Amino acid sequence: MRMDTMTSSASDLLGTYPRPQLRRPAWHSLDGAWGFAYDDDEVGMSQRWFRHGDFEQTIAVPYPPESPASGIGDPSYHPVVWYSRTLTAAETAHDDDARVVLHFGAVDYAATVWVNGCQVAAHAGGQSPFSADITDYLDGDDLVVVRAVDRPLDVSQPRGKQEWLPEPHEIWYRRTTGIWQPVWIEEVAATHLTELSWRVGRSTDSVELEMQTNRPLAPGSTVEVELSYEGSPLARVSTTVHSTGAPVIEIPLRDQRNGQHYEKLTWSPENPRLIDATVVVTDGDSVDTVASYLGLRTVGTAGGRFLLNDRPYFVRAVLEQGYWPESHLAAPSADALRAEVQLIKDMGFNTARIHQKAEDPRFLYWADRLGLLLWGEAPAAFEFTTSAVVDLTREWIELVRRDRSHPSVVTWVPFNESWGIRDVLTDAPHRAFSRGLADLTRALDPTRPVISNDGWEHTKSDILTVHDYDGDPETFARRYADHEALAALFAGYGPSHRMLMAEGEADTRGLPVMVTEFGGIKYETVPAEPAWGYSTSSTVEELEAHLRGVFGALLQSTVLSGFCYTQITDTMQEANGLADENRVPKLPIEVIHSIVAAESHSKP
Repeated sequence: MRMDTMTSSASDLLGTYPRPQLRRPAWHSLDGAWGFAYDDDEVGMSQRWFRHGDFEQTIAVPYPPESPASGIGDPSYHPVVWYSRTLTAAETAHDDDARVVLHFGAVDYAATVWVNGCQVAAHAGGQSPFSADITDYLDGDDLVVVRAVDRPLDVSQPRGKQEWLPEPHEIWYRRTTGIWQPVWIEEVAATHLTELSWRVGRSTDSVELEMQTNRPLAPGSTVEVELSYEGSPLARVSTTVHSTGAPVIEIPLRDQRNGQHYEKLTWSPENPRLIDATVVVTDGDSVDTVASYLGLRTVGTAGGRFLLNDRPYFVRAVLEQGYWPESHLAAPSADALRAEVQLIKDMGFNTARIHQKAEDPRFLYWADRLGLLLWGEAPAAFEFTTSAVVDLTREWIELVRRDRSHPSVVTWVPFNESWGIRDVLTDAPHRAFSRGLADLTRALDPTRPVISNDGWEHTKSDILTVHDYDGDPETFARRYADHEALAALFAGYGPSHRMLMAEGEADTRGLPVMVTEFGGIKYETVPAEPAWGYSTSSTVEELEAHLRGVFGALLQSTVLSGFCYTQITDTMQEANGLADENRVPKLPIEVIHSIVAAESHSKP
C-alpha cells in the first residue's frame, strides 16, 4: 500500500488526497482503468455478474460514462452500469492487526459493492461518500465489482442540474451516472476514526472536536489532540474515555483570549490561515493517527448584515456549476480544482455558490487554503413525493456532516427556487419540508446561516435572497435602493413573478438581503447553436458595459449585503459565463476584477 510522508500538516497538501481533513499515510488511489458494462436489460443480478466482473469495455474512473474523458462518451439512457477492478497485492497489503477500507467519493445514484462475490456495501445518494471495511473478504486475488443504478426519468430522485430529457435544454446538463469522484483504499487501525467535526467557539478562543469511530471506544481509551500554526504549537489536550459513545473534546486556545492577538490566527478570504491538527486514538493495542486541519472563523447575521468573524462582510459571489466539457460533473484533475478556485478569486469574487452539486472535497480544500467563501447547496429533486423527501433528507444529512468542518463553507442552502417543493406557497406539506430541512440543518450545524429556499418563497431563512435577471441597471438600482424599496419588494411578488415570502413577513432590516442570482448575460466567443442566456451582449464592448451596469447598480445600494452573479463559466448550451467552458475569460481578467471588486456603497 502506498505510504505518504506523514506529518501533522494536513494544510499543505498538494490537493490530491481525496479526504483532506481526515488523512492517513497508507493509502492507494484506485482511479484509472476499470472494466465496464451497460445492463440495459437488467440481467446482471440474475446472472451473478458480481461474481466474475468480466466486462468487455474499459472506463477511466472517476469520469462518468456520459463524458468523453471516460473513454465511453455515451450520453444516452442507461439506467444500470457495472464496474470491475482487480486489486493488486501491493494495494491490499496491510499489517496483521490493521484493517483495509475501500472508499467511494460519490457514485450516482444507488450503488452496491462486492468484493470476491460478497456484498460489502450498499448506498443511495449520488453526491455523498461511503466506505466499506473489506479486510475479511480479501484472499490475495481480489475482485471489486460495483453496480450503479441511476434512473434517468425519475424526477423524484435528487439530481440537481442533470437532464432528464434525451438532450440538454435551457439550464440543465447531461446526466452523470456511476462513479464520478475518487475511489481509494487505505490501511487503518482496528479501532479508527471515521469522522471528525471541528466547531469553533463563538469568540474563537476554543475549538470543539466531535469524533466518530468505527466501533465504540472502550473505557480507558485515550484521545490526544495537538493543534499548531505554521509549526508553532497552539494547544494539546489528552482525554481518557470513561464511557462508550462518541467523545466530544473541548480544546481551549489561550492566545485567542488576548484581544490584541485575536486576528493573528483567524481565517478569512483575505487571510486564509489554517490550523493544523493531529488526532491520536488509542484503544488497547490499536493506535489510529490522522492529520487534519481547521480554520478559526465565525459566521452569522446581525443588524441586517452578514458577519464574518463578528464583523460585517460584503459577499461578492459567483455561481459555480462545477461542470467541465470533457469530464462533466467530475473534475478533469486535482489541479483543475485549484485552478477553478484561483480563477474565481482572480476575477475579484470572495465567494462561490456551489450550485445544485456537492463539490469534490478537494475543491473545498483549495477554497480553505486559498481563501474563498462557499455556499453549500443540495442537489434537488424535481417532484414532491415521500421517496423524494426521504432521499433528499438522507443525502443532505450526509453532505452537511461531510463538509461542516471546512472554514470556507459559510452558508447552507437546502432548497433552490422551490425545486422539489413547487407548491410551497400553497401546500402545507411543501412548506413543512422547507422549514423542516432548514431546521434540521441548524440542528446538525448551528454555526452557519441557513437559507430555506434560495431566490423566492422563503419560509424561515437566516438570509433573505432574491433572484433577479432584469438587465436594466436603472431598474436594478431603484429596486434595491433603500430599506423602503426592500420592504415593498418583499411584501409581494418579486422580479421573477414569484412571491418572495411563502409565509410570514420579511424582516428586511434585521436580516441580510442579497441578490443571489443576477446577470446571466449571454456572450458567445465562438457562436454555436443552441446558446442560451437571460440577456445578450453582441460585442466585447457591449458585454463590458452591460456588466458594469448591473454590478454597479447592486454595488451602489446602501442596504444589500451581497450578490451572486450567474455564472463563472459557460456550461454546455449556457453561454452566460464570465469565462468560456475552457476557463478562458471573455474580458481581460483585470477588467472583470475592476467590475466585481469595485467599492460597495453598502455601509455596516
